[in-house]
Amino acid sequence: MATLTIRLPDDKHNRLKALAQRKKMSINKLIEEISTQTLAEFDSETRFRALAASGNAKRGLELLDKLDSELPEGLTPR
Repeated sequence: MATLTIRLPDDKHNRLKALAQRKKMSINKLIEEISTQTLAEFDSETRFRALAASGNAKRGLELLDKLDSELPEGLTPR
């Protein structure tokens, strides 16, 4: 396990400390949780972009049109 030292403004540190207390966890655990969530979002975006780059735009639009045409009556596409 690695150790990370960061510098934060006092007000941000105090807000993180309050948040950690509210969640009944240490600041360390809170930062670990936040970093896990951020990395998961980054990985999802990276995967999406890779798939989008290798996809077929024309086929994608055809599939969206098909979905729109099969919506139940009364529902409209966004």
